[in-house]
Amino acid sequence: MKSFHPSSYFSLPKWVLPLLAVCLCACDGTNVQQQAHAHVTEEYHPKERIPYERPATIIKALEDSSSFWVDSVFKTLSPEERIAQLIIVEAFSDKGPAYEADVMRLIEKYKVGGIIFFQGGPVRQAKLTNKYQAASKVPLWISMDAETGVGMRLDSAVHYPSQQMLGAVADNGLIYQMGSEVAREFKRLGMHVNFAPVADINNNLRNPIISYRSFGEDRLDVTAKSLAYMRGMQDGGIIAVAKHFPGHGDTDVDSHHDLPVIPYGRHRLDSLELYPFKELIEQGIGGVMVAHMHIPKLDSSRNLPSTLSEPIVTGLLKNQLNYKGLIFTDAMVMKGVTKYFPPGEAEARALIAGNDVLERLNSVPKAIRAVQEAIKAGYLTQQEIDRRCKRVLAAKQWLGLDKYKPVALQNLVENLNPALADSTNKALAEAALTLLNNTKRMVPLRPQKRLAIATVSVGAKRVTAFQREAKQLAHTSEFYISRKANAKETARLLKKLRKYDVVLIALYGPSIRPSNNLGYSPAATKLVQQLAVSNKAAIVLFDNAYALNQFPDIQKSRALLLAYQPHYHAQAAAARLLFGQIPARGILPVTVNRFYAYGDGINQDKPFLAGP
Repeated sequence: MKSFHPSSYFSLPKWVLPLLAVCLCACDGTNVQQQAHAHVTEEYHPKERIPYERPATIIKALEDSSSFWVDSVFKTLSPEERIAQLIIVEAFSDKGPAYEADVMRLIEKYKVGGIIFFQGGPVRQAKLTNKYQAASKVPLWISMDAETGVGMRLDSAVHYPSQQMLGAVADNGLIYQMGSEVAREFKRLGMHVNFAPVADINNNLRNPIISYRSFGEDRLDVTAKSLAYMRGMQDGGIIAVAKHFPGHGDTDVDSHHDLPVIPYGRHRLDSLELYPFKELIEQGIGGVMVAHMHIPKLDSSRNLPSTLSEPIVTGLLKNQLNYKGLIFTDAMVMKGVTKYFPPGEAEARALIAGNDVLERLNSVPKAIRAVQEAIKAGYLTQQEIDRRCKRVLAAKQWLGLDKYKPVALQNLVENLNPALADSTNKALAEAALTLLNNTKRMVPLRPQKRLAIATVSVGAKRVTAFQREAKQLAHTSEFYISRKANAKETARLLKKLRKYDVVLIALYGPSIRPSNNLGYSPAATKLVQQLAVSNKAAIVLFDNAYALNQFPDIQKSRALLLAYQPHYHAQAAAARLLFGQIPARGILPVTVNRFYAYGDGINQDKPFLAGP
């Protein structure tokens, strides 16, 4: 395959001029009138139909893509439709009929290969899945960015911990169990591919996009936990996709908004960023997602994202790391690729670079036409498109789409919220709690009649689950205050707290997801600081570990507990730990500052007190 560089691209009138005309004249993918193409299907009658024996792994299925079903479906597809099988388009289940009709148009007109679902609800998504599948010429594979389970995207579904919170858990068997549960939820919703785990090593505390989405900063921990999550999902029949190759952890630029530049060469990448990906490849990860990052020491082409780099995708990932699974692009709508390459050209370059599947496009017709022009110009061959199309079909058969059945709607929400998922979340929350300070053994608290205890939730509008649980364990008085509180409000609260011997402070961010910036007002931040140095405070952070840096003097608190997220089980577990009902077992998965480094955590191998 010829290399594809900007200089040669702009010197080839054979196909560049038609491509530029397409990019300038074609409108959005849902509204463009498709140019006339001869739609030719071939009848195909194999001499002998051999019963399909499902390979043990997705990699084995991809290595031998010949089967009666794959061959027979493939022979019905026109060359254009074979390109379309390499495309996954986005879909939401909360945007209404007009939006849904646009998605349906892409399925019926262009015969795209799959869908990636985003926000919505499980019943609405299941109904749309059934509707879209019924209209599709070839069964669609359905995917989702569900790093923390389908509850990350859908209401009425289980929301598992962030990967940073999982990074604090010593027992990787719990992470495998979570992966198994996520796979079960995927199958119940008629989904097949999860763009998880995040295998990036987050060693840059200013990282705006990975941060809490990573298992941590230690390559061995990140690898072990990524493997546990991957195995749980793939043992459950779902394709796991490791991201963001070759490693997005050490950047302070969000590739959704710009093109990050990674200055490192192979020696550094081999010793750190690539390590988890190598192990995941060795253990049979079904998919790898390539990031939009510019890595000049691997490919010096100006402003070229790794997604469009043949030396990185084919040279490094396929040839040097010997990866045999499916290679997915990161979303092709992100500024990390669109800033320098227009729709159409970007997708053609991505396939030339060696990617198998294009995910979340700006325009399907522009992409298809650009790929066709690349084939005419000799930068791609139809045979290479056909080979990748057969791999996609082989993956679909391994996933069971050769025997597709609609999603059953009855009891769907109940099935997505089983008792096992709840108990898994509880176990993970308790195992992750990381005790960073315990001056003069303040924890465990032993309630006494004369000990006045107050609980304060900062960033809450009402009494929280943490406070309710604490109330069950001791006689407490409850207070709450906004993250945006002014000086008068904080002064009023401080005055009320003077009469208490112990103050348990719960810090919350703006949402259930961890945040890079908690958005506290200067007065609210000063309130936390004043309580931290009061010699009577135990502080619990229900958010991103790096957020500790937003609170001056927090290291002076008598007790400091990191709970990572405000899930119900995390809040209940934090209260129970403070009162000695469960042990502290978590370790800090990242270095936060000079006070708190990777591996810190005051651990106990048994509860302080006999629990109920």
